[in-house]
Amino acid sequence: MTENPSVPGPRRDMAIHNGWWPSGWEHVLPRQGFPLTMLIGTASQSGFTGSLDDLLQEIFDGDWHMIGGDLDGELTFSWPDGEWDYEDAPEGREASEAKRWKSFGAMLTAAGFPVPATVRDLSELYLAWGLAYREETPDGTRWTMPAVLPLPDDLLPLDAELTRRLDRARRTTYTGPLVNALITHLVDDLGEPQEVLTSLDRLAVATGRDADEIRLALADLVESGDARVRRGQEPADPERLEAHQRFRLAVEWEHFDGPRTHLSVRTDGV
Repeated sequence: MTENPSVPGPRRDMAIHNGWWPSGWEHVLPRQGFPLTMLIGTASQSGFTGSLDDLLQEIFDGDWHMIGGDLDGELTFSWPDGEWDYEDAPEGREASEAKRWKSFGAMLTAAGFPVPATVRDLSELYLAWGLAYREETPDGTRWTMPAVLPLPDDLLPLDAELTRRLDRARRTTYTGPLVNALITHLVDDLGEPQEVLTSLDRLAVATGRDADEIRLALADLVESGDARVRRGQEPADPERLEAHQRFRLAVEWEHFDGPRTHLSVRTDGV
């Protein structure tokens, strides 16, 4: 688990399972999936017994805006009171919600699962999917989570669009640190050059990574439009480059999305 000190809690620190982001569930579930996972992860910590309602009462006096109030709050794919991004979803909030629910409902129905309406319903699905376990003990109800979260791909028939989104998200989770290492070298060591003649071997030595990792980082930058790779005057596919081959790397600094997500992962259990 990783602690999240930004979430207020007078008596208990909130926690999130390390596998939440790599698993891809945030791209599948309604928005309350993230805070529900935090709540269950916190309940899984030693020293707590009780229901999720009990924990919600203990930390937030029974009302947590992030989860939609309480466990009987209605599930949504967007924040009802948030500003809508019409550039990202020009169809508008209602049409986008209807589309997401149609896809989500069809996916769950095809797999034989009920479509949840509330956060409490979703918590029961967590139990059915093996995302969480609930046991009655002499001391009270105990919630736990598996060391490795099951993947949505293994439980649900994902459509092509969602599969692409998950593939991209998982690749970014892995390549993010590699891209950061490469960009740090280009910025700190080379001063943001418009173009540099180099090779995978050279970049590997400069960044402390290996050539295959640098190849993945370059492919990520090229795919996102943040960089161009050429051999001679022709575009080159980073994934087909030999480690020793020279190429010209040009980063589109104005296009490059500087702030990248950094995940702090601990491996000392759930």
